Amino acid sequence: MSTAETGAALTAFEKASPEAQALLKRPIKDLGLKLEGSAVEKYVLRLYRELEAKGLRHFRPSCYLTDEWGCPSGEPIIGIPFYLADPKLAALEKAMNDLETEREILMYLRHEAGHAFNYAYELYRTEEWRSLFGPFRRPYREDYRPVPFSRRFVRHIAGWYAQKHPDEDFAETFAVWLTPRSGWRKKYAGWDAIHKLRYVEKTARALRDRDPVRAVGSTDLTVEEMETTIEDFYRQKADPGVAAVAADLPLDTDLRDIFSRPRRSSARGARPAALLLSENRKEIVDKVAYWTGVRRPLVKDLVESIERRVGELHLRAPRKREPRSLVEITAYATTLAMNYLTRGKFVNP
Repeated sequence: MSTAETGAALTAFEKASPEAQALLKRPIKDLGLKLEGSAVEKYVLRLYRELEAKGLRHFRPSCYLTDEWGCPSGEPIIGIPFYLADPKLAALEKAMNDLETEREILMYLRHEAGHAFNYAYELYRTEEWRSLFGPFRRPYREDYRPVPFSRRFVRHIAGWYAQKHPDEDFAETFAVWLTPRSGWRKKYAGWDAIHKLRYVEKTARALRDRDPVRAVGSTDLTVEEMETTIEDFYRQKADPGVAAVAADLPLDTDLRDIFSRPRRSSARGARPAALLLSENRKEIVDKVAYWTGVRRPLVKDLVESIERRVGELHLRAPRKREPRSLVEITAYATTLAMNYLTRGKFVNP
């Protein structure tokens, strides 16, 4: 990790509560974290109730605590980030990144349940699955270029995520189908994606009374096996390429146009623009990532770079213009993100 990245990590650590900071040097496996009885267990139980409501009485994917969301490849078991099982760790995650909301936790659980359903019944081996979603063994790419607003795919997780891979396409389709009151029949009427949703509906009905081909999945890295400390976990998690992409952006002229440096007489009617951005950072990042498809860590670093530079320039946001300023800065960040998506850089010389 570079000096700049180390400094950023230390600053984020300092934002956490003293109780959370006290955990930094402890190995994760020694924290005694358990899914049972934790704050995140209620969401797992809610997932099971949703599956029951859809008639899937024999499909109950096991869940376990690990380093990130996911199903090990081909395994019908759901991994949940360990920090969601402890309020002090959740506070630290919020200081370091952006902690998942209740809505996001349920979205990810439904998505991972889609993977687990696919693996449990080995749907990906069938010709019908391949004809709708594509080859399961297609190479998996982290950097993919989605086609925004394509009606061939459902919309669920930010970033047009269904377009990433056929396996993700199915998991996203399953998640939309599973979500209570999603209104998928009406929302996706006339879309090509409706055929995928109808396939999920038909398949779920056909399998409602059948046991999975693979009822039990093998875990990947369990929380009991995580020897790294909390501090090292976050240092290793940092993407060294992300900070470099947004570094040294020529933002000053644009930011001065969006915000201002008011005279003393009008200063009472304004507040630091950096504070305004800080209060709305997560929502801006969420929306820019959702609509552009640019990876969330990149969008987050971009928005934080804008926020940091606004502070260094001592720009202020007139309170009467705050809603307009937020709209403009969100549009500005979206334009930069689309530049990155189409040209590989936020700003081209």
